[in-house]
Order: sequence, then structure tokens, then C-alpha cells
Amino acid sequence: MKALPIECPSCREKLAVKRLVCTGCGTEVEGLYGLPVLASIGRSEQAFILAFVKASGSLKEMARLLGVSYPTVRSRLDDTIEKLKEIEGQKEASDE
Repeated sequence: MKALPIECPSCREKLAVKRLVCTGCGTEVEGLYGLPVLASIGRSEQAFILAFVKASGSLKEMARLLGVSYPTVRSRLDDTIEKLKEIEGQKEASDE
């Protein structure tokens, strides 16, 4: 299955989900749904978060796995946290 696109290829705005389909029985659900916060970030950030969880949240272990310094991992985590906060803020503003 293809990866879920998160931005419009034409104007780069965030995409929303319009239709969901069950691959088992073919049932379809249609509406306008926002993407979950973690699906709204880039694939590299998603991979970083997945690795971070698998490493039990250990920055030291992440540095070892990625072959980079602890401060580099800390900086990348801080950047990812800021992106998540920004997306959450945008979602809250659009819900008002």
C-alpha cells in the first residue's frame, strides 16, 4: 500500500481524509476528517518517533542507534516536539 500523502502536491496545504475503505469487506465511510497529529508530520519525523519509542525514550540509545552525538539527538527531538506543538495549535485553532 502507498504511503499516505500529507500535503497537496499542487499548493502544499495540509490534506484531509475524505473517504475510508475497509479492505476486508469493502465498507466505505465518507466525510471530512483531519489527519491525526502524528500522521501530519513528515516521514523522517515519524521514523524518529518510532525509533525513540522502541528505544524506550532513551536519548543515549538513540544516539548509539543513529551513530550521532547525544546533543544531536536532543536537538532533533526538540525540533520534532516543536513541530508537534505547532500542528496541535493549528488543529485547535481550526476547531474553534
